[in-house]
Amino acid sequence: MSLLNGARRALAGLVLLAATACTSGPSLENQGEVTAPPGDSKELTIGSAGFTESDLLAQMYALLLERAGYSTDIISVTNREIYEPALESGQIDVVPEYAATFADWLNAKANGADAAPVGSPDLATTMKALRALAAPRGLTVLDPGRAVDQNAFAVAASYAKKHDLKTLSDLGRANLPVRLAAGDECVQRPYCAPGLEKTYGIDIVAVDPKGVGTTQAKQAVQNGQDQMVLTTTTDATLDAFGLVLLADDKKLQNADYVVPVVNRARAGSDGVRDALGRLNTVLTTADLASMNEQVDSWRRLPEDVARTYLESKKLIPKG
Repeated sequence: MSLLNGARRALAGLVLLAATACTSGPSLENQGEVTAPPGDSKELTIGSAGFTESDLLAQMYALLLERAGYSTDIISVTNREIYEPALESGQIDVVPEYAATFADWLNAKANGADAAPVGSPDLATTMKALRALAAPRGLTVLDPGRAVDQNAFAVAASYAKKHDLKTLSDLGRANLPVRLAAGDECVQRPYCAPGLEKTYGIDIVAVDPKGVGTTQAKQAVQNGQDQMVLTTTTDATLDAFGLVLLADDKKLQNADYVVPVVNRARAGSDGVRDALGRLNTVLTTADLASMNEQVDSWRRLPEDVARTYLESKKLIPKG
């Protein structure tokens, strides 16, 4: 993957993406039944959503596809409202996504912002809904693996030990007043404060609007100002703050498993499916957390971290 060619391709792609976002035309969701055979372009553009984990996944996808004989470039586009139409049009061929989040996003795009969510804690149900929404748009959702990046809740390790807490159910049974460090939207989101109260019986006495998994939010729990923080399952910094996750034992959170989404007409082949599918039995949530830490805390390059990981799992040769 040439860095120079990649930079040129990225610059050209960004121009095309801007044009896509500003032009009107027939809605892509009305493509009708897909009957043409899936495409197998040997030159593929991989999209990253611009944050560390997405960059790592895009780099791993590129390395696996190159190993399978494809030429790849990576383009970083942080806005889903821009990169998803580009995926439909074939300006981007492959994107790492999250099953439940992407299902709900496509559902809102097709049926309006007030449409009932289709993502759920059940992976099979979520994937069925996601694939049904993606197919009319010319998109194919490949199989998910083991890695999942969900919302998660952490408490101080000392607090967990004192009250014998391992799960969110344990916290509910403890009848403790809980100040929750999270985003301000947590007050209304069903997976956050309302869900914790309804599903687990946790007494959320206040939401401290310090953001999702921010340093300030974790420090507030570390120093006892708050008792719990909303973060994610791939947050690799919890140990540094003396925090531990409480298991979501009643599955409040949706099934946000990592899934590759491809443009069917260009990258829907068995070759692409098989190349990316090699991650499925290997990549875990803990692996993603570790790689995120290497980039964010150790300041390693995503490409180097991705390559080292794939080499360690014998998915690509060393070199």
